[in-house]
Amino acid sequence: MDWDGWALFGFVATAALTASMITAQLAGLTRLDFPLALGTFVTEDPDRARVVGFFLHLCVGQGFAVGYAATFALLHRATWWIGALLGILHVGIALTVILPLLPGVHPHMASQRAGPASTAVLEPPGLFALNYGIQTPLVTAVVHVIYGAFLGLLLHPS
Repeated sequence: MDWDGWALFGFVATAALTASMITAQLAGLTRLDFPLALGTFVTEDPDRARVVGFFLHLCVGQGFAVGYAATFALLHRATWWIGALLGILHVGIALTVILPLLPGVHPHMASQRAGPASTAVLEPPGLFALNYGIQTPLVTAVVHVIYGAFLGLLLHPS
């Protein structure tokens, strides 16, 4: 496996993905603030949570980059289009499994069944994270496909 490439390009791709999602959120394309959602696992302060969440997302992204690198190694090839397909799989799992399950483990996120007495500060993402805006699935899909294509271009299977 391309360990040097994984360490460098996984970090760069994840930083670009995270920055793109933050930019989309600040531009009003989505209300999904994933660094905030991750960071509030650790701290309730939203400003600190965003910083902590950014670094947590970098770590999670490195983990996914290992999966991409391992897949390329198993296939004995790495191309932008295989990476893009992996990006589609990645975002599909994120939007249909990981994000909808998040309210069940997140201490500060309401569930879909939370009533008016809930003290949670984060709303649940819902299926495809549609609770954060109608464009959220598209924005999230685009940045994950680019993430995968980038890794497919730069990682070398061993």
